[in-house]
Amino acid sequence: MSTLANLGLGFSVALEPTNLLFCFIGVFVGTFIGVLPGLGPIATIALLLPLTFKMAPATAIIMLAGIYYGAMYGGSTTSILVNIPGEAASVVTCLDGYQMARQGRAGPALGIAAFGSFIAGTFGLVALMLFAPILGAAALRFGPPEYFAMTFLGLTLVSYLSRSSVPKALFMAILGLLLGTIGMDPISGEERFTYGSLTLGDGLGLVPVAMGMFGIAEVLENLGMTLRGEVYEKKIKGLLPNLKDWKESFWPIVRGSIVGFFIGILPGPSGAMSSFASYAMEKRLSRHPEKFGGGAIEGVAGPESANNAATAGAFIPLLSLGIPSNIVMALFVGALMIHGIQPGPLFIGNYPELFWGVVASMYVGNVLLLVLNLPLIGIWVRVLKVPYAILYPLIFLFCLIGVYSLNNNVAEIFIMVIFGIIGLVLRRVGFEGAPFLLALVLGPIMESSLRQSLLISKGSFTIFFSRPVAAVLMVLSLTCLITSLIPAFRTKRERLAAEIGD
Repeated sequence: MSTLANLGLGFSVALEPTNLLFCFIGVFVGTFIGVLPGLGPIATIALLLPLTFKMAPATAIIMLAGIYYGAMYGGSTTSILVNIPGEAASVVTCLDGYQMARQGRAGPALGIAAFGSFIAGTFGLVALMLFAPILGAAALRFGPPEYFAMTFLGLTLVSYLSRSSVPKALFMAILGLLLGTIGMDPISGEERFTYGSLTLGDGLGLVPVAMGMFGIAEVLENLGMTLRGEVYEKKIKGLLPNLKDWKESFWPIVRGSIVGFFIGILPGPSGAMSSFASYAMEKRLSRHPEKFGGGAIEGVAGPESANNAATAGAFIPLLSLGIPSNIVMALFVGALMIHGIQPGPLFIGNYPELFWGVVASMYVGNVLLLVLNLPLIGIWVRVLKVPYAILYPLIFLFCLIGVYSLNNNVAEIFIMVIFGIIGLVLRRVGFEGAPFLLALVLGPIMESSLRQSLLISKGSFTIFFSRPVAAVLMVLSLTCLITSLIPAFRTKRERLAAEIGD
């Protein structure tokens, strides 16, 4: 089937009234979450996973995807108007966006962020449409050694780019791998570490753990913090950038779209990495680098384009290889598995209407976001003034109802609350939840691939270095681990991780 025919199939799915409605709900909720400081797409998708249980698979993924890229759009609003990033990928936007607002140019800053995001999102979708089927076809030739090497590289890069020290990040990854062994042995079928519990028989559920680590912990963490900033109160005008603004922003948008997409494919915090890389590149290429940090529109256009292109890139390893590249994609694995769908090399062939429906819905969602964002700026400014004392108790109640409604199991409520408390404590002592949750998702894949590889090689670990693809991935992983121990490289890694954020 040709690409155009596939895209036609996708639009026939995306434009169904139910899917169109939930696409709108997803991008609206995503923008709302992006606007609110302190609550990002990870916590939101974790909270909403139980709601998708009764939906059709395409409808569920379309809504969750809308939340993901919608949050990237919304994060720029808070950064520009309040100087507080609504989402981690919008940290860099604060540098020039807020300065533009203080100079009376909040309108052009918000406008170029919206248009740049739309252009980059569209580019990312075209690239996703072209690259994912090719990579999926190539992955059919992958065996257990290649899958183990890919998952090992993913965990290594996430640990390497974490804000905490590499040993702390590796500790969290190992803890996630250990807890991922709870449940049924993938080879022998025997139960492990269940202690007679029916709830643990299928392993620790991703939904209650994610809701606890990122939802409950986020609420508890923010209750003790003051995230309010001075909201830009002047009347916002001139949302459509003028010709000079477009001239200065055109190439940053193009470069940001390309850089962001390819960084999005890599494991790690792709949105934050791509926006930081775009900002650094634009500052280096600019004839007037001294303008950056003082209200340069290029410092808004490039990073905002990059982080939106990265969202499309992040779907490629998930849909074509079945391997999540970041925490949000790990939650998408959970959403697909709730519906009995296993992402991987056969995903596009087995579920073409789902894959192409989601891709087409992103086109629709990008148009909806462009239409929504500019007229609703005034509403988002009012949203920034909602007291958190009202907002967070409602989120906590929603968590309790959501996790119970998934399986009508009270034990999963206790699991969620326990991991919420654990998540809060770990944050306070400098440990991050990202390597843990990614390891919990990748653990079963890693274990199965490792044991199958050793069965094939009769116990020899040389199989991971005798096959070209696996050998390259293993060498990259070991290089990251070794360089993190060398003082000069360790200092550069810590500086990069601090600038990127989580």
